Amino acid sequence: MEDVNIKIPAEYLDISPIADKDFHNAMSILVEEPMFRQVVGMVLPGYKYSDLKRMLLSLNSKHEFQIKVMKPYIEGLLAKTTTGLTESGREQLDKETPYLYITNHRDIVLDSAQLGYLLLKDGLPSCEIAIGNNLLIYDWINKLVRLNKSFIVKRNLGRIQTLAAAIQLSGYMHFAITQKKSSIWLAQREGRCKDSNDRTQESLVKMLTYGNREKSFVESLKEMNIAPVAISYEYDPNDYLKAKEFLCKSKDPNWKKSPEDDLISMQTGIMGQKGQVHYSFAPCINDELDKIPEDLDKLLVIRRVCAIIDHAIHLNYKIFKTNYMAHDILFDDKRFADRYTDEEREAFTKYLSAQIDKTQGLKLSEFDRYYMYNKMLQMYSNPLTNQLEAQK
Repeated sequence: MEDVNIKIPAEYLDISPIADKDFHNAMSILVEEPMFRQVVGMVLPGYKYSDLKRMLLSLNSKHEFQIKVMKPYIEGLLAKTTTGLTESGREQLDKETPYLYITNHRDIVLDSAQLGYLLLKDGLPSCEIAIGNNLLIYDWINKLVRLNKSFIVKRNLGRIQTLAAAIQLSGYMHFAITQKKSSIWLAQREGRCKDSNDRTQESLVKMLTYGNREKSFVESLKEMNIAPVAISYEYDPNDYLKAKEFLCKSKDPNWKKSPEDDLISMQTGIMGQKGQVHYSFAPCINDELDKIPEDLDKLLVIRRVCAIIDHAIHLNYKIFKTNYMAHDILFDDKRFADRYTDEEREAFTKYLSAQIDKTQGLKLSEFDRYYMYNKMLQMYSNPLTNQLEAQK
């Protein structure tokens, strides 16, 4: 179990979650932020702000904040936006061991929030959350996420600064796992995987070892107790926004999302309908790491580790009818026709068209619509394609 009383070394203070001894002071500043009040009014329209403010100021720790605020909020959100959040495989993990949970990246906010909810629901401490500073466009957001057990990943730096930030980040993660005994959530790649063809980023695996260079590459990774987790969505509310990104980049390779686009993605991901959502926990990969030959070239070791994580995630997807239907439509096949009805397939194609109709800021040609439709089919079929490959 995590030890919240461990003192954070000075070199990690600017990225680590806010310490519980500073929690009340930080919350006192946050509740006076006009934009925080405005956002709370949007996501919790039924609450009187003065009552909520009083409740927030009565809290004294991150755990208390998560139990009294985040857990009931996620519970209510799941009731409105899903037909259920389910999990499997966690019996393979030791409740007393802190893990680095590496997941595929479906949603900016909910990947980690739903994982934390599942842990809290089972009476365990939630995990600390890695979050890129590109999403912290206001100071109050930085404060809020760090009050919610997030630590900061510094991005968009120069080459020397990037290396220093990676060493600091990895060092903090090793400290959190080994000293604080706190589990961590980390996405397998920077940024969401837009086409659901989930692959672990090699640079991320390399970064994980920077925090303990006294040990060998593999031993440093083993210290992290990596446990892959596969996240599966029946419906991705951001599917059309991801397809729009593909379309914009196909027309202009230099096109980039604005901070407002990120906020729209976050809001859509949180509030959109998802159908069923499933988290499948795979065993810790330490036994697999032990099988890697000691004399293997470092680059090949990194690729082997990525393959181990990817295989675990691909093998553990929960496959929904949406995946089977998208696969058959995309490949003009009836391989999985026994998994759905003709009516369900027709309803799915109508759903995709209706999602494309939500696209704003672009005048879509027929070709544009076809392009987006095809990209969305890839998003829904890729988990099945990858699972079939992993099962071989």
